[in-house]
Amino acid sequence: MLWSHWVRPLLFCGDAEKTHYRAMTALSVAAQVPSFLSQLRSLTVVRDDRLAMEVLGHRFSNPVGLAAGFDKDARWHHWLSALGFGFIEVGTITDQPQEGNPKPRLFRLPADQALLNRLGFNNGGAEVARQRLERQAPNIVLGINIGKSKVTPNELATSSYLKSFRMLWPFAHYVTINVSSPNTPGLRALQDRQPLLELLEAIETENQRLAQAHARPPKAVLVKIAPDLNDAQVEDVVEIALEAKLAGIIATNTTIRRDGLKTSSQEIEKLGAGGISGRPVHARSCEVVRRLYRRAQGQLTIIGVGGIFNGDDAWRMIGAGATLVQVYTGFIYGGPLMVGTINRQLIEKMNSHGLTHLAQRIGQEAGN
Repeated sequence: MLWSHWVRPLLFCGDAEKTHYRAMTALSVAAQVPSFLSQLRSLTVVRDDRLAMEVLGHRFSNPVGLAAGFDKDARWHHWLSALGFGFIEVGTITDQPQEGNPKPRLFRLPADQALLNRLGFNNGGAEVARQRLERQAPNIVLGINIGKSKVTPNELATSSYLKSFRMLWPFAHYVTINVSSPNTPGLRALQDRQPLLELLEAIETENQRLAQAHARPPKAVLVKIAPDLNDAQVEDVVEIALEAKLAGIIATNTTIRRDGLKTSSQEIEKLGAGGISGRPVHARSCEVVRRLYRRAQGQLTIIGVGGIFNGDDAWRMIGAGATLVQVYTGFIYGGPLMVGTINRQLIEKMNSHGLTHLAQRIGQEAGN
C-alpha cells in the first residue's frame, strides 16, 4: 500500500532513467548501515525448498530472477540479492564501453504497465565489469548477459562476443548471448539461422577451451530471443540451440510491436522508437515459451521473461514451460517487496493444486 500509493507516484514523477540511478544509489548507501540488508532480507526472502530449482548446474533458491537491463554494469547485484531474488542477470555488457542512444531513452507507459526503452546497451564495457566483479564476487547465482558493441559490424560480431565472454567467464554462473535487443542497429539479424549458429558454436567452443584451461566445468550458455520472431523462427532457434549444444533459451526480450496498447498512438509516436516491455508482451512471451518447450522436449532449460507482475503471471509462465522466470518492468512497478510476494503466491498456488514441488508445474499447460 505504501509503495503503490505514496512511493511509486513520487518516483514516477521524474525522468525514468535518472530515477533508476537515484533509487539504486539510495539502496547502495543504505546498505552501508549495519543490519540494513539483514532486515531487508527478513521482509523479502522466502525460504522454502519447494521453490528451489536444480538447473544449469546450480541450485536456485527460488525461480524468480532479475532480468538483464536493470543492473547493466554489474554494480548493484550484491545489494539487489537482499530483495529475495533466486538469481540476478547483469548486463547487457559489450566488449567496448558505449554511451548508448541519446537521452531521454527510457519512458514509462503507466496505462499499459509497460516501459519503452531505446537505451542501446549503455555500459562501461567488459573490462570495467570484470574489475568490478573481481572486487565484489557474486553472493547469488549470477547470469552475465553479453551483446555486440554498436561500432562492430555484424560480420565481426563473433569476435565482439568472444572478447566479452573470455573476460567475464570466470564470474558467471551462466552466460546469456543477447541477439534480440531492438536498440542496436542490425543486432536482430543475428537471429537468422546461419549467423546465429556460427556465433553460438564459436561461443561453445571457447566455453570448452576456457573450462579446460581453468580446470572448471563449462558455463551454461543461453541465447535470448525476441517475441517478434514468427513461430517457425522460434522453432528454428530450438534446433540451432541443440546443434550448438546450448543449455537453454531466454524468452523474451522487448517487442517492437505497438498494437493493442492503451497509451494513445500519438503519445507513442511522440516518444519515438524503442522496445516495449511489461504487460503488453506477456501473452506473446508465454506463447513463445510454450512453443519452445514443446519443441525442445526437455532438452533445453527455458527462462521466461515478459510481463510478470505477480504470482499468477509467474504460475502461467512456468505452466507454459519455463523452469525459471525473470522480472524487470514488473519489479519497477511492483517495488522492493514484489519478489517475496510472488514467491509466497507461488507457494499458495502449489498448495491449492496439491503439488509438493514447483518443478511439477513446469509445462503443465504446454500441451503437445
